[in-house]
Amino acid sequence: MKRTLSLLVLGLALAGAAHAGDQDVDKVLGSIHLDAGRQAGNLTTVNGGIHLDAGAVAAKVETVNGSISLADKAHARSLETVNGGIDLDADARVEATVETVNGHLALARGAEVLGRMSNVNGDIRLDAAHVGGGIETVNGDVTLGAGARVEGGLLVEKPNDHSWIHIGEEHKPRIVIGPGAVVQGTLEFRRPVVLYVSDRAQIGPVVGATPVKFSGDAPPAG
Repeated sequence: MKRTLSLLVLGLALAGAAHAGDQDVDKVLGSIHLDAGRQAGNLTTVNGGIHLDAGAVAAKVETVNGSISLADKAHARSLETVNGGIDLDADARVEATVETVNGHLALARGAEVLGRMSNVNGDIRLDAAHVGGGIETVNGDVTLGAGARVEGGLLVEKPNDHSWIHIGEEHKPRIVIGPGAVVQGTLEFRRPVVLYVSDRAQIGPVVGATPVKFSGDAPPAG
C-alpha cells in the first residue's frame, strides 16, 4: 500500500512538472528564454528581450524595452513591445496581432501573422511571408519581397504633430512591393511616400501616392 501511494505521489509530481511549461512567466527586469519545444502561457517582462526557440509555443508575449524573436516554427498568440524589434524566423506563426512602437518588424520565408502588424518607427520586411490583417506604419520603410502576401491592405499613417511620434516626419517612407508579392485591399498613404511596385506584383487600389513601376528583382537604389 505504501509503495502504491509513493508511486502515485511520484506520478502526480511528474505530471505537475510536465504541465509547468503552461504557466505564465512574469518578470520585472530581465529577459525570458523559452527552450525548443516547450510550452508556456503569457510571457511578460520589462527591460528585457523575449526569445522562443524552435517549436516553442506561448500565448501573449509582451515586453516594454526589449526585442522579441521567434525561431523556426515557434508559435504565439500575439506579440507586443514598445522599444524593440520583432523577428519571426521561417514558419513561425502568430495567431493575432504583432505590434511595436520603435522597432523593426521582420518575417522570414513561411512566417505568418494572422492579425494586423504595425509599428510607428522602424523598417518592415516580409520575405515570402504572410500577414492576414494588414500592415500599418508611420515612419517605417516597407519591403514586401518576392512571394510575400498581405491581406487587409497597407496603411502609412500621418505623424501626429502633437505627440512625440512626430520624430522623423521629414523622412519619406520607401515602400517596395516586390516581384510576385500580393497586397489585397487598399494601399493608403496619408503622408508623402516613395512607392515602387514591381510589374509582376498584384496590388489593390492605391490612395495618396503614385506607384513607380519597376522590372527585375528590385527598384533602383536610393
